[in-house]
Amino acid sequence: MPVRRRRPALPARRVRGRPRPDPGIDGRALRRDPPTLRSEQARRRRPLRRARVIRAYLDHASSSPLRPCAREAMLPFLHEHHADPGRLHAEGRATRVAIESARERVAEMFGARPREVVFTSGGTEAVNAAVIGAVRRAPHSGRVVTTAVEHSSVLDACRREPVETIVVGVDGFGRFDPDEIAERITDDTALVSVQLANHEVGTRQRAEKVCAAARERGTVVHVDACAAAGYAPVDFAGLGADLCSVTAHTWGGPKGIGALLVRRGLRVPPLVVGGAQERARRGGLENVPAIVGFGAAAEHVRPRLADEAAAARRLTTRALVGLMEAVAGLTRFGDPQDALPNLCCFGIDGVEAEPILLGLDRRGIAVHSGSSCSSETLEPSPVLEAMGVTADHSLRISVGWSTVDADVDRLVAELPGVVTGLRALRAAGENNGNDPTMEER
Repeated sequence: MPVRRRRPALPARRVRGRPRPDPGIDGRALRRDPPTLRSEQARRRRPLRRARVIRAYLDHASSSPLRPCAREAMLPFLHEHHADPGRLHAEGRATRVAIESARERVAEMFGARPREVVFTSGGTEAVNAAVIGAVRRAPHSGRVVTTAVEHSSVLDACRREPVETIVVGVDGFGRFDPDEIAERITDDTALVSVQLANHEVGTRQRAEKVCAAARERGTVVHVDACAAAGYAPVDFAGLGADLCSVTAHTWGGPKGIGALLVRRGLRVPPLVVGGAQERARRGGLENVPAIVGFGAAAEHVRPRLADEAAAARRLTTRALVGLMEAVAGLTRFGDPQDALPNLCCFGIDGVEAEPILLGLDRRGIAVHSGSSCSSETLEPSPVLEAMGVTADHSLRISVGWSTVDADVDRLVAELPGVVTGLRALRAAGENNGNDPTMEER
């Protein structure tokens, strides 16, 4: 009787649509719980996620993160309350009430009457509206007296109008002399425009003395308080200014919103025309969510301003003391005593700022270079040039409401290594007849 041979077992065919069992998993358990197989295999096939790098953000003077209170106030006006505040229906009236409530909060923060607050798209528009409006309201095309350390929005606006611009110099701290400005005011002066504090080195100015001198001559005076807003008291009534510009995004308010404070009784031609919004002082549909967020941030910060300023001062002092001990050849710019609490500007001998900025950025630290107001331009800072400082060697760090000790400690720990590496490259380049730091730029 022939012996029957067993046929070799065929390999199990894979049924389309069913996952192949993982040999590292108990098959019996998988048969009892098929979803476990799918979830386990999906987990094993999923690529590993990179750990999130927590960055140290030290550029609040350029723009600060939005405060939670402002975000919460804005959300309903991004999703629900969408009506035009100029309409008479219930939805429009509700939006109008929200705007006027925010106007009252902003007015309280900056020492103004609610009717003196004109909302704009930001600090730049507020400055432009003040400068251009004051020049155009003058019965004659005369002169504008300003200083060499003003923001570019002031100086550029002056250049676009048919007026003579008198630029007053500053000392080594970046501070102007109020008496020198008063001497430049003549009968044909259409505007005096000065800052409350400098946006690059933090030096606080004696703007109230300029306002008093201009008021004696009957000259309109504008104070740019954008850098000081949220970090130092801004009292529009106490300053005695006719116009004052402020912004929200540098101290935790929304981006794209600011305000021009206009003294009651002063009529200034609007910069933006085509509508009767803002009591015919600024045309265009109001940015309701940003205005509401501005008001919420102002309400939150006003009673806490002194505490937040003290916290900012402690952080910048901590950073500066640590850096001076760790980095040789570091020099601070601006007034070390009477300056804004949230920022400090310094230079490091032998190394340009831009390679340092890029080196810190690769290490997860964001700072600002004083070499220009915008990263899109290559022109040196007029502020630092007016102070007699080499702009290519300056860095600015600025803290805000979300800054913690670990952020400045990280800067103190990382900056010495960046500087040492760049100095070594520079020394090697000089030996070879070139400058590697310039090539990196």
